[in-house]
Amino acid sequence: VVAGGAGFLGSHLCRSLVQRGEHVLCIDNLYTGTKNIVSELESLTNFEFLEK
Repeated sequence: VVAGGAGFLGSHLCRSLVQRGEHVLCIDNLYTGTKNIVSELESLTNFEFLEK
C-alpha cells in the first residue's frame, strides 16, 4: 500500500515496486498529485489505484 502514490515521490515508489514484481495498491486523494502520473501503471496486473 502506497499512500500518496500519485505524487512525485509516491509515483516513483509505485513504479519501483511494480518493476520488482510487487503487488501495489496506490491510494491518493489527488489533492496535489494527478492521475496522469499513475495512468500507465494502471494497465499492469499487479497495480491498483484507489482515489480516496
